[in-house]
Amino acid sequence: MLFDTHCHLNFKAFEGRVEEVVRAARDAGVNNIIVPGTDIETSKRAVEIAERFEGVYAAVGIHPHHVYELFLEVRHRVFSSTSPPKGGSPKSLTKKQVSTLLYLLKNPKVVAIGEVGIDKHNYQKTKHQDYKVDEAFVELQKIFLIEQIKLAMKHNKSLILHNREAKKDMLKILSNDELRITDYRSVFHCCEPDEELLQFARDHKMFIGVDGDVVYWKKKQEFIKKVPLEMLVLETDSPYLSPFRKFLPAQAGPNEPKNISFIAEFIAKLLNCQIDELKKQTTENARKLFNLS
Repeated sequence: MLFDTHCHLNFKAFEGRVEEVVRAARDAGVNNIIVPGTDIETSKRAVEIAERFEGVYAAVGIHPHHVYELFLEVRHRVFSSTSPPKGGSPKSLTKKQVSTLLYLLKNPKVVAIGEVGIDKHNYQKTKHQDYKVDEAFVELQKIFLIEQIKLAMKHNKSLILHNREAKKDMLKILSNDELRITDYRSVFHCCEPDEELLQFARDHKMFIGVDGDVVYWKKKQEFIKKVPLEMLVLETDSPYLSPFRKFLPAQAGPNEPKNISFIAEFIAKLLNCQIDELKKQTTENARKLFNLS
């Protein structure tokens, strides 16, 4: 039995193919999948998909990249105005946006808030015109992250954390005792190969997520060797990060949860452990992360 703790079946790459992809995953021994949202619409779709399939669960949240839409509104309504309208502060607008996730949290198939975090990467390909990461945008990302962590704590949900080129800001927020979710109920999704992140995860009882990029990224391979097996969970981040894209381009179409089996076999060899041991431990870890009996 295997567990894909991060798979975007709610994205357009899988439109019209979800049933086929879930069936292929099960044929490959992947019996559990978490589908994270990245904005309100994909969070809704994650819940809809989770309701259709046994063993598939949803996470709901607003990804830092998609905070940009609200940032443009905030910049227009607040930063360019000497007298912003009532209820138009960044914090109040954020709370209003995040509150739309509340009704989704009532669904028993929703097990986590995610994926949420901070992202300072300047994406070249994005739906947002003139996308640019500046200080004001990062500050709004922080507000979104804090509000969504509070939501997870209030409703006893796990936390899927996205961190890209923002370690300092991320750890500063997570170091706040009032915003810390410990007891292995949070995960650094697709964790950057950084020993400070690993040490923080050790100290605060967090999981480390590893994806298909470990197959071709030497630095990630050396990093994963340092992660205790009891802290590791497996992800595909489908449709991204295909483990085949560097070596077998013909097989590197949209990544799928079935590829967790290939990732698991690669990591077992990397760590010099039995594949059955790795499957058992990482599945137990995933069930602990998402509080699944």
